[in-house]
Amino acid sequence: MELQDIGIGKVEVEELNGGVYLTWNDLWVSVSTSKHGSKDILEGVTGYARPSELLAVMGPSGSGKSTLLDALAGRLNFSTKQTGDILINGHKQKLSYGTSAYVTQDETLIATLTVKEAVYYSAQLQLADSMTKSEKIQIAEQTIKDMGLQNAMNTRIGGFGNKGISGGEKRRLSVCMEILTRPKLLFLDEPTSGLDSAASYYVMSGISRQRQGRTIISSIHQPSADVFNLFHSLCILSSGRTVYFGPASEAIEFFGSNGFPCPLHQNPSDHFLKTINKDFDEDIEHGSAGRKPTEEVVDFLVNSYKSSKEYHKVQNQVAEICQQGGEILEKRNHANFTTQTLILTRRSSVNMFRDLGYYWMRSVSYVILALGLGTIYYNVDLSYRSIEERGLMVAFVVSFMTFMTVGGFPSFVEDMKVFQRENMNGHYGCGAFVIANTLSSMPYLLLISLVPGSIAYFLTGFQSGFEHFIYFALVLFIGMMIVESLMTNVAAIVPNFLMGIVVGAGIQGLMILSGGFFQIPNELPNIIWKYPLYYVSFHRYAYQGMFKNEFEGLLFTDNVDGNTHTISGEDVLRERWQVEMAYSKWMDLIILVGILILYRLVFLLIVKTNEKFVHARKTSTSVLSNRSRQIMAKSLPASPFQDK
Repeated sequence: MELQDIGIGKVEVEELNGGVYLTWNDLWVSVSTSKHGSKDILEGVTGYARPSELLAVMGPSGSGKSTLLDALAGRLNFSTKQTGDILINGHKQKLSYGTSAYVTQDETLIATLTVKEAVYYSAQLQLADSMTKSEKIQIAEQTIKDMGLQNAMNTRIGGFGNKGISGGEKRRLSVCMEILTRPKLLFLDEPTSGLDSAASYYVMSGISRQRQGRTIISSIHQPSADVFNLFHSLCILSSGRTVYFGPASEAIEFFGSNGFPCPLHQNPSDHFLKTINKDFDEDIEHGSAGRKPTEEVVDFLVNSYKSSKEYHKVQNQVAEICQQGGEILEKRNHANFTTQTLILTRRSSVNMFRDLGYYWMRSVSYVILALGLGTIYYNVDLSYRSIEERGLMVAFVVSFMTFMTVGGFPSFVEDMKVFQRENMNGHYGCGAFVIANTLSSMPYLLLISLVPGSIAYFLTGFQSGFEHFIYFALVLFIGMMIVESLMTNVAAIVPNFLMGIVVGAGIQGLMILSGGFFQIPNELPNIIWKYPLYYVSFHRYAYQGMFKNEFEGLLFTDNVDGNTHTISGEDVLRERWQVEMAYSKWMDLIILVGILILYRLVFLLIVKTNEKFVHARKTSTSVLSNRSRQIMAKSLPASPFQDK
């Protein structure tokens, strides 16, 4: 399906044609355990999903619902081992951008954006550059209406501490942002989790309305009766094994014929889950046979299903789908690198401007600290005592005012969550994200460097002259950019608020201690502290650049016993602070810029490495084991499962 030209005033999008038939046969998924063993999460499950139908995957917690979805979507991580066949239209092929979409259980949305803005930005990122901006906006508006969000278009999404749209609307918004490209295959992981029955129904009915020509597979824990009636096909799992697969309307008959009839007026899904839930080890009433342990009940139902007509229907349907074959899915185009970078920069800037905790609260703290520094060291003179005062002032600015950038770590973690979801779904690449993240933060950090920096600088009475102040502000600006880059690196590796702050603060603490102020360079222990920490710490070059900027050209005097003693700023730099004088302060600034670029490149490397791991998993939607081949050779025609 290709998006056609859009007429004036109305979005005319070609209906999904052909559709996607997804089949899986004898699918096993296992995970390595700590004792060099493995545990099976899925055990030989087989099934199919057809266009214009909604397949629900049900089961108790830990039954393998999400694992099945991840396996079908090619999103399993490298700690798992997968065998079996997953075929798309009878072919082994990867799920390319635009042909499939995956909506996760967690809503990773930007809380400060409105519903309309979130979808608009997403449309501009995902849809091809061959489309005009107005065409993209029309598609976005139509998709919003399709998901019933038109009344919430101008409401902010909201999050912790900020009331916004409801939980059900957030779920529909998550779906809305993933179907802008009109994907033929849609995966949903627990779309009703945490919602009440009414909200769950509205979410699922909205999803069901989008099924025309689209294959939808959704894991769901305990749907209401109204939601259950929306399902076309049903897959019930227990401990990774298939208890039932087939039409949802026939599941009640299957359980009833095996001695577990659904009581009158009871929600079928409640009955199914109560029957197969092994967590509480309750005995289940089994017709005239009396009560049986849940473990025995599950084993009985699994074996009964494998010998039932439903199981043979599934096998025959899988074989028929594979024999018919179908089209090879092709990757769709999205916005180019430049467009993605500009849109991401604009979106990130809006988020930073609206989020009070991102920069504004820190800005207020910086202003208060700057006033404190300016009043404590107000109008320092040129006495010997002022040497220590100027040094302490520089040390506080370089150490603590840059250290406060750690406070933005929670926002960095949220940014990484949004990036990981959108990048995994192919919305944009790592390079565009890293550049946009850098560009969007620069104006705010520059503002912090100039406003609080000027307050502290001029109240203290540092060297007059525009060049000296600009250098002071530039070192503060680059220092904060470096610390922010460090914390984004930590956020990409340690996505936990508390652990990330501890790790980031610990790294900075080591750099501050080895920077050459709290212990002069010649007195630092050679092992670790001087080699390598002193030479890799950005604080070293910030201290030295600031010291040169402040002390060069000054003459300090003192009166001892009626005699006047003088010392030049250059001698102070050599003797007191042991500054490297072989190069100018501008070289220190250049080195700081180099460290900043290095940190950003490391950030790009980290996110790119994570992306490659995900991509490597996606490039192989199935790994066929010898055991699987033998089973299929016996149960199904050979030709549909040969490599194509």
